Amino acid sequence: MMSQAVIGILTWRSGTRFSEPAYLRKLVKAGREMGAIVYLFSYQDAYPAKKQIHGFVPGKNGGWVRRWFPWPDMVIDRYRKRVPGYIRFRHRSHFPYANSTFSKKWKITKLLTDEIATRQWIPETVDYSKPRLLHMLKRHQLLYVKPGNGTGGRSILKVAATARGYHLQGRDKYQRMRMARFATEAATAAYVERWVHEQKIQDGPFMVQQGLQLSLLPNRVADVRLLIQKDERGEWDVTGLGVRVGAANSSTSNLHGGGRGIPFEKFMQERFGERAEEIRRECCELAHQTAGTLEKHFGRMIEFGLDIGIDVDGKVWLIEVNPKPGREIFREMGQLKTYRLAIRRPVEYAIRLAQETKRRTVRVHHR
Repeated sequence: MMSQAVIGILTWRSGTRFSEPAYLRKLVKAGREMGAIVYLFSYQDAYPAKKQIHGFVPGKNGGWVRRWFPWPDMVIDRYRKRVPGYIRFRHRSHFPYANSTFSKKWKITKLLTDEIATRQWIPETVDYSKPRLLHMLKRHQLLYVKPGNGTGGRSILKVAATARGYHLQGRDKYQRMRMARFATEAATAAYVERWVHEQKIQDGPFMVQQGLQLSLLPNRVADVRLLIQKDERGEWDVTGLGVRVGAANSSTSNLHGGGRGIPFEKFMQERFGERAEEIRRECCELAHQTAGTLEKHFGRMIEFGLDIGIDVDGKVWLIEVNPKPGREIFREMGQLKTYRLAIRRPVEYAIRLAQETKRRTVRVHHR
């Protein structure tokens, strides 16, 4: 009889304040239901000499309970802040991880552009510099200037050419809406230069990306959020997808920027009719090719959230890849079965890996 799998979830905390606490509670609960020992910990909670973790589990009446836990057989990395202590800890091989470390967004874009399997879906993207911005303004009617490692739609600036010059709109790093209009390229470039210096979230360059005509509804941005995860056999499978529609006149579709989730089939059939199924198939093909390509470069992964743009002609584009994605869109759309599966799958895969590792260890000892 094989012993219980011990799964640690590495995450940011300050005192007993965790990032994404509601999701992490559900992750621990799902693991327990599958018969595993599951707990949260941060890098400062690991004691390699003792082979113990001073971790946390949800309390019965809310809050968190701290106690000593055995060393994990497998760790799911949900740490989303690139602080030096975490980076140092992550590069020491204290235990096996279900998901490998990942690169910055601008490096991912370059990698996927260079790969034959994925390049057809990538909008033209260059590292920001003033000369490159001016070059891209000549090539495209619409551009996005975005940080290479931002999250939540912050610091993204939309630059649109109009009959009377340029219209600029975006959310700054504090999520405040900012707008400006300029008659000339030079004035536009000067504003973007200031934006890039003031709106930096972390180290890393800004990117200038070909804008896509994603206004599938008047005055609103709509894009597809797709979740691809390892299934119980350890194979990539699309768990679900939905359309996020931005707030009126917003340059992004993020749910915490006022966007809302709409079921994919309903939205696409209303907009594209019988082409909806073909668009869905292409989104899934893009997800499989992207997951396979990234895993080949970075090592084992659990899941990816893909932001996919469908332009007004029905062409599919990859906007962004997130290795530690949210899954709230399914709950918002009322797809609770998909939402529960999206929570269950990472732990299910980690337990599978832990059991495989134990079996290998047992085989080695019996030789």
